Amino acid sequence: MNYDLILDNVAATWIVNIILLLIGFVLLVKGADFFVDGASGIAKKLKVSTFIIGATVVALGTSAPELAVTIVDALGSTGELIVGNILGSNVLNIFLILGISAAICKLPVERTTRFIDLPFLIFISALFVLMGALGNSFVWWEGLILIVLYAAFMAYNIVLAKKQSKVLLEEATAVAVPFDGENAAANATPQSWWAKVTAKYEELKDKIWFLIVITVVGLIMVVGGATLVVNSARTVSVNLIGIDPEIVALTVVAFGTSLPELVTSVSAAKKGDVGIATGNIIGSNIANILLIGGVGALCKGADGLPFTTEGLVCGLVSLFAAVLIFSSCWGKTKSIGRIAGIIMLVCLVLYYIFIFLNLYVIHLY
Repeated sequence: MNYDLILDNVAATWIVNIILLLIGFVLLVKGADFFVDGASGIAKKLKVSTFIIGATVVALGTSAPELAVTIVDALGSTGELIVGNILGSNVLNIFLILGISAAICKLPVERTTRFIDLPFLIFISALFVLMGALGNSFVWWEGLILIVLYAAFMAYNIVLAKKQSKVLLEEATAVAVPFDGENAAANATPQSWWAKVTAKYEELKDKIWFLIVITVVGLIMVVGGATLVVNSARTVSVNLIGIDPEIVALTVVAFGTSLPELVTSVSAAKKGDVGIATGNIIGSNIANILLIGGVGALCKGADGLPFTTEGLVCGLVSLFAAVLIFSSCWGKTKSIGRIAGIIMLVCLVLYYIFIFLNLYVIHLY
């Protein structure tokens, strides 16, 4: 046996996967910047709330990995991964992503979100658990109900966006004109090539076509980067280090499918676009349950989408997470603060401790 050749192959695999991992993270970070810039710019152009853009356009885009996993698994196998993927992603979205975003900056929650969006998320989370628990599966007609509910949610947001656009248009009584110092700074010629590129980028951000382009490009970069990170991390963890595939599925894969929401929400929070940060998470969780769950059930047809005991536990945790968001935004500031964010992160740690202990007991017996 040629041990030198084996060692060379292992070393090459390590190097290739680490490079792919780094490329994936670069695509994620820069893609999220483009995506947030484009989405928030479109919201301003259309004169609608950034929360609505986050809950619809951004949420659909960042839920693309879950949707892809669902369709492939439903058509190609038993569909056992679908419910776990949906509920596990929802738990991570709230405990991890919203927790980090709230720890970075306070996340104000709009009145309509507190009275409509969050109660709706709690309702469909409970409905999803109830549907699955009653028959231990989701059949096609239950999937149809979920998709109809998602269509109603999207229709509501479209109507709300039109109303907001009309109100803001009527309230616009003046156009802001920059003072001379701002004009001089804007007309100043950049000294370096990077300053020229940055200035041109900021100038193009005023055009709707460019905003659409960077939104689409950013989404492709985010999803592509997440795919590279998941695949390379899985290869290193399972094939090179030898970690249990079940542990990798509960950590790397679950975290990987939530990476688009993570980088997008954190990037939005850093930029001050808190509407996109909260809208992305709430909208993504709604899309995961109604759209992805509905599509999965329809794809399985009469066979049904399996709902196991593990799914029930994860579903109850997901429901608790939705209730936690709802209860944390009714203080004086009507926002999700740093303390609530820390509580969410602690809940995430406790959740994973429970998962690993449960997995250990299963393997033990």
